[in-house]
Amino acid sequence: MVRTTNLSRPIIEALYTEALVLADEVRAVFAAGVREPLTGEDAFVRLALSTEGLKTTTRMMHVLAWLLNQRALFSGELSETQVRLHGALPADRASDAGQLALLEPETRELIADTERLHQRIARLDDAWRGRFEMASPARAFQDRIGRELGRLG
Repeated sequence: MVRTTNLSRPIIEALYTEALVLADEVRAVFAAGVREPLTGEDAFVRLALSTEGLKTTTRMMHVLAWLLNQRALFSGELSETQVRLHGALPADRASDAGQLALLEPETRELIADTERLHQRIARLDDAWRGRFEMASPARAFQDRIGRELGRLG
């Protein structure tokens, strides 16, 4: 398996396209939360749709902002220092299982898709911030043994 050692424009562009499509789906689903309630519509379902919709749209905006910062870095509009100082991906707020249970299966799957995308971007952000240093677990263990032996000697 080939490991990425840096972000590249094609990676960012592919993720950006994926995020835009997903954000459009999110907008279409959660736009229903701003309409008047239908006759007989459960208030708890509307509340769940509203709160989970807010979390989901916020998650997507964080992902898109991170990707836009990376695109700006590639185009020279931002420096690497600026992105490293101010472009971190915010932590995600997990969905509430009780509220998810009130939503339609398609809506739950859409929310899960946004959570998975956020997790992927978070892994990339962490790796990028660590400059893609891939420490070997065996090397880390050897270093630890060396430090312990150094203390004894």
